[in-house]
Amino acid sequence: MITTDIDIFLGVDVGKTNHRACAVTKDGTKIWNKPLPNDEAKLTAVYQNLLAQGQVLVVVDQPATNGALAIAVAQHLGITEAYLPGLTIRRIADMYPGTAKTGEKDAFIIADAARTIPHTLRSIQVSDEDEATLGMLTGFDLDLARQITQTSNRIRGLFTQIHPPLERVLGPWLEHDAVLEVLAIWPTPAQLKHAAKAWIDAKLKAGSPPTHRLGQRHLGCVE
Repeated sequence: MITTDIDIFLGVDVGKTNHRACAVTKDGTKIWNKPLPNDEAKLTAVYQNLLAQGQVLVVVDQPATNGALAIAVAQHLGITEAYLPGLTIRRIADMYPGTAKTGEKDAFIIADAARTIPHTLRSIQVSDEDEATLGMLTGFDLDLARQITQTSNRIRGLFTQIHPPLERVLGPWLEHDAVLEVLAIWPTPAQLKHAAKAWIDAKLKAGSPPTHRLGQRHLGCVE
């Protein structure tokens, strides 16, 4: 990878909810070294701030899963991105002082390696086919989310008409499978009222502790 036109090297030690990132200039000066939330708006803000100072190269240690968003945002902004394998990082780390492994240290090593030994980097390329597949899957997710919301709203609307207290109790819990199973078996307030409490409690308990507590505390509203 040719990095002669890069002014800022941003190393990102990828995490699930928060990354650790370190940005260094051509001469090795640290200009940014902080936690970086795995959030599109936060990533965009940091990238744009660095872009205002020069040409940027974003380098991650995990280009897929947890690191995918950091790469996607960089690509959207036209930033060059690359991948430094974890095994390579471990070998390079031996040349740096200290034995402790921390996200802060790894982020600096990634950035500094990109600056000093760019031949260790791997390019990241997303094919048109991959983009199309991702777009299709994202479309499915959006459609399902809309259907879930519409179904939940219809159920809440019906309960609001026939039994408002029950809607106030069950409405916020309609995304839980156990609650939906209870409603599928006993779909009306009258049926819930005459169902054995132990049966309802067992069905909710099989779902999760939160829904079990719901049954213990609140289903008395159908009385």
